[in-house]
Amino acid sequence: MGTASLGELAVRFGCTLQGDPDVRITHVATLERADPQSLTFLANPRYRRYLGQTKAGAVVLDAQFAAECPVPALIAKNPYATYARIATLLHPPPPVTPGRHPTAVIDSTAVIDPTAAIGPLAVIGARTRIGTRCAIGPGCVVLDDVTIGADTRLVASVTLCSSVVIGERCVLNPGVVIGGDGFGFAPDADGLVKVPQIGGVRIGNDVEVGASTTIDRGTIEDTLIEDGVKLDNQIQIGHNVRIGAHTVVAGCTGISGSTTIGARCMIAGMVGIAGHLSICDDVVVTGRSFVNSSIRKPGYYSGGITVDESTRFRKNAARFHRLDELARQVRRLAGEAPEPDGGDDE
Repeated sequence: MGTASLGELAVRFGCTLQGDPDVRITHVATLERADPQSLTFLANPRYRRYLGQTKAGAVVLDAQFAAECPVPALIAKNPYATYARIATLLHPPPPVTPGRHPTAVIDSTAVIDPTAAIGPLAVIGARTRIGTRCAIGPGCVVLDDVTIGADTRLVASVTLCSSVVIGERCVLNPGVVIGGDGFGFAPDADGLVKVPQIGGVRIGNDVEVGASTTIDRGTIEDTLIEDGVKLDNQIQIGHNVRIGAHTVVAGCTGISGSTTIGARCMIAGMVGIAGHLSICDDVVVTGRSFVNSSIRKPGYYSGGITVDESTRFRKNAARFHRLDELARQVRRLAGEAPEPDGGDDE
């Protein structure tokens, strides 16, 4: 854990300081539980009610809330991002201690930088290359012909299948599986014939992958995750998916094969995305939506039905199944001709 004065933090992170520059901060905390040595932040107005009673050493906040702050303040244009940078300074990740645990199994053809750390019970396959200051945590399995860039960390029990390429400064959390076979089967008279999945997975720099997320290898070409993508826990990404730079995907989302998602998108939790479609840059898809056609215009998109009181929900669900009949009645009353196929779909 680090320590810094408010004056140092203001200069380093481009903040306007309101208060004593000599106050020293050692850790971070919430607005409610902060003490005089801790830093906290206010980014969401719903927590504004806690600001007046905070005991923090300092609060990172927007200028509009500065007059309400009873303790020193670091005024920033983007309080949350500024807080994140300061929190990283005060609580840095553990340093990488170079070396190889005696229980690790490492192929003789693997090329491992001497500054890297290989943890207990790790397995490193043939011709794999591991860069400077990488940390391969306990129980990780890295199969043949994998490349891992500098400063990347596999936390624990991560599996990288053959021919996976991971960029620099990535974090792969426990249980991640990258490069497993895509779900490819060709129907035949005798059943399903497995389609060989001979592509790989390429992941760019500064990507974070949450616990138990899976990314399938491509059928022929590679599955591609570009720079700065952040993936939450328990996401399924199918074969040949492409995700553009700095896109964020929340937990329990499923992305079917051969779908392309653009840059700077935000995909909320439990979203289902069908295969072989495209989502353009700068799209936000809200939680529990189902995307079954391409999105070609930036903006906010929603689907699904939000929670409601059970009795009313059941009534509305029953009425939903009568919409086609009601549409036909409206057309008749309006004197409009029915659809040629007898339906009213648009």
